[in-house]
Amino acid sequence: MEQVKFTAMKDGDKEDYDFLTEHEVEYTKGTAHRLLTALETLDEGLSGYQITRLGHSVQSATRAWRDGADIDWVVSALLHDIGDIFAPYNHDEYAASILKPFVREQCTWVVEKHGDFQMIYYGHHVGGNPHKRDAFKGHQYFDDCAEFCERWDQSSFDPDYDTLPLDFFRDMVEEVFARQAYDPEVMQAGVRKPLQDPATAEARRAA
Repeated sequence: MEQVKFTAMKDGDKEDYDFLTEHEVEYTKGTAHRLLTALETLDEGLSGYQITRLGHSVQSATRAWRDGADIDWVVSALLHDIGDIFAPYNHDEYAASILKPFVREQCTWVVEKHGDFQMIYYGHHVGGNPHKRDAFKGHQYFDDCAEFCERWDQSSFDPDYDTLPLDFFRDMVEEVFARQAYDPEVMQAGVRKPLQDPATAEARRAA
């Protein structure tokens, strides 16, 4: 069998859907590779910054890595702006939807809301609301998102920073997207983990 028999989904039978399931499961194994390729296309996007959008992404991930952040944080920092080309008006939600099945809930929420939190740095210059983040005051992940933006996002536009290459993060992306989707032990609803781990950061510097 090389193709399903139906031309309308309602006409498919078990053989058709078993066939499709097998192919879809196999296809998902290439998710990490496709995301890394998509990251590379950020270099083709509009950018008036001193570094490219890809440069910003890997710089954000580098800062997370050097802060001793765990793999969920590092991969989330790397992918947080992956929607810039494909969803420029809701890039944060786009990135969060990609990450959601594979990382901790805390990280997904932070990526989803980081666009609103970033407004504090420039909203007053563009007629926006610099206090947009205040709508989320009291949320358990509020402080995490504020720290994410301050330490890793808004600061990562520096052409002189010693940024690690994209290939450095390749195995981490592969590991995260090889996880079982929506595994409760991965998503860890309600769990907060620090963005910084001084002991891990020191060990990484020494390696």
